[in-house]
Amino acid sequence: MTSRPATRSGPNPGTAPGAGTGGSMRLAALDGVRILAAIAVLCYHYLALDSGWGEPAADVFPVASAWAAYGWLGVEIFFLVSGFVICMSAWGRTAGEFAVTRVSRLFPAYWAAVLFTAGVLYTWPEVSSVHAFSDVMVNLTMLQGGVDVPHIDHVYWTLFVELKFYALFALVVLRGVTYRNCVLFCVLWTLAGVVAPTADSTLLYFFAIPTYSPYFIAGIAFHLMRRFKPNAVLWAVVGAQFLLAQTYVDGRMITNLGHATAERLSTWPARAIIACGFLVVAGIALGAFDRIRWRWLRHAGAITYPLYLIHMTAGLTIIHHFRRALAPVPLVLSVTATMLVLAWLVHRLIERPLGRALRTGLWRGVEEIRRSTPAPAPIPVLPAQPSAPEAERVYEARR
Repeated sequence: MTSRPATRSGPNPGTAPGAGTGGSMRLAALDGVRILAAIAVLCYHYLALDSGWGEPAADVFPVASAWAAYGWLGVEIFFLVSGFVICMSAWGRTAGEFAVTRVSRLFPAYWAAVLFTAGVLYTWPEVSSVHAFSDVMVNLTMLQGGVDVPHIDHVYWTLFVELKFYALFALVVLRGVTYRNCVLFCVLWTLAGVVAPTADSTLLYFFAIPTYSPYFIAGIAFHLMRRFKPNAVLWAVVGAQFLLAQTYVDGRMITNLGHATAERLSTWPARAIIACGFLVVAGIALGAFDRIRWRWLRHAGAITYPLYLIHMTAGLTIIHHFRRALAPVPLVLSVTATMLVLAWLVHRLIERPLGRALRTGLWRGVEEIRRSTPAPAPIPVLPAQPSAPEAERVYEARR
């Protein structure tokens, strides 16, 4: 296997849309996938969950709730896109650069979302509430999933999964992001994900993330197809991940919908949505959507992350508070529009300026670490050993 990019037609892969990408080139189709996934998750929360309405959502939206019940699969599609994007954006970066781009991209909007959601819950503790002020403080670290502190907003659980993926992929960055290292990483992570459910190791299961690793791994393989050219090895990696992902569909249905609803609904729409996600990202990898360059997709993709962070608990709380004052459809549309506007404001007024400032500060810290690290001591050059005849002459002269 070679680590040299193959010559191919179409635009250069450039940088990926999504968290932590830079540069001028974006794949607009990836932005489109991300915004569709975000809208799907939003519809699932607003139309299929009972908590916002104080009664079964199926009674409020008899038809829409049945389809919105599969919107949680937007998270799986997010993970698929994340594998693609992170592999793309990490290419050619050092470990320090990788860490700086991740932190400066993830945290500004997240901090704003935590404080905003906490404020809504303190004001209207109807759907959920903040148990302790310390919970808000711990949530600001994004590490609450590891220390068993409740999430201020339930969607934050996905961020902890993302952090584990970043930690694992950082191992590739340390060795150098090359074709060979990425394929090896995919193979080893696949083996870990297969072994983890039956192995007696909590640590292995924690980092293997077997329920979601197939999506990250497939995304990495799709990016390798994009950067290089497709081959049997990469298609085998993707095919294996698609099949492994089917193992967890039933469990994810139960987790998101409960036993009763999951038993009543068929799993084939969920499997079809996963298949469509794989097919669309495969099309992006193969250049099938390179002609899509609509500028509005870039703006839509930019607000996807803040929209995802702020929409659930705050949105359900607002729905619950005003459910008697407005009809369901106008209420959902109003809350959705409000969340879109707030997401845009977070992106423009907080995420962009604070992200730049944070990135600048972190770069300075990384540079100070580099300057303070002592250079390795030079290896002493030993004099060459004389040849046998020359050694004899030296010996005779010394006698």
